[in-house]
Amino acid sequence: MEEHVSHPGVVTKISDEELEIEILSSSSCGSCGIKSACGMSEMTEKRLTVPKPADQEFIVGQPVRIIMNASQGNKAALFAYFIPAFLLVAIIVILSNLSVKEWISALIGIGIVAVYYCILHFFKDKLKDEFKYEIK
Repeated sequence: MEEHVSHPGVVTKISDEELEIEILSSSSCGSCGIKSACGMSEMTEKRLTVPKPADQEFIVGQPVRIIMNASQGNKAALFAYFIPAFLLVAIIVILSNLSVKEWISALIGIGIVAVYYCILHFFKDKLKDEFKYEIK
């Protein structure tokens, strides 16, 4: 059986197709096995926009539980943390080996990471399809 990560939350906004849910971080995050991938352990609240299930009705203020597969959390950590870190280090090492000044290598590396995050932002709708949340 696949491991799941869940967080309690509250419905804050309802539209025809989506729900906005405020996720409340709990003290149990400290013992969670994938807390470093989730990013929730450092925050007290976060707002998520999730597709509204067609077979359920919701009201603003209703408590809910958001559930996501642990593998999706790992994938999110890969996109958000590991790939940009790898790009930054790789660019700095490559440019340093080409005798580019360190500060210029660092600026170029930071610029590449900024471009990477812009590309992620551009494809955010496509990425939303990769990360499915279940609401209970």
